Amino acid sequence: MLRQFTTRGHDLLAVERFWDDTRHMVEFEVLKDDNLIALRGETARLFLSEQGYQRILQSETLGEIRIKAHALVVEGHIIKPKGNKHR
Repeated sequence: MLRQFTTRGHDLLAVERFWDDTRHMVEFEVLKDDNLIALRGETARLFLSEQGYQRILQSETLGEIRIKAHALVVEGHIIKPKGNKHR
């Protein structure tokens, strides 16, 4: 049986991605049932301002979510952090 995964929240081409104050894209897993975006165990994606990103970090500290991926957003472009290169 093939299991289909869906992401709640914003689509990759959501208009929020292109708003002037958008600075972050965060994908996270919901750990508690009282989340308004997704159900426990589901993954969600949001494009956020700096203030929204600080709230997401606080939610992670409180154990409500677990951040799976983070990227910066500049003028609608998603800039993923470079991984550490081993030499």
